[in-house]
Amino acid sequence: MEAGTELAQKAASGDPKVGLRAVAALRQLAERLEILQVQRARQLGWSWQEIAGRLGVTKQTVHRKHGGRFRER
Repeated sequence: MEAGTELAQKAASGDPKVGLRAVAALRQLAERLEILQVQRARQLGWSWQEIAGRLGVTKQTVHRKHGGRFRER
């Protein structure tokens, strides 16, 4: 996967073929980073409400998306 800054530059390309490919790659990168950070937050004892607040979504949304992914302590 290309570096995030390179992808961001390509996403602004005047060529939609290049730009859209970069947007899709950025979306995949953001998803992977979200999973990683939610896992870290849960390991550190963060509540679903705290995580949701940082992500700008509801507690239900973040729990529905990630709740089954990690073992509860």
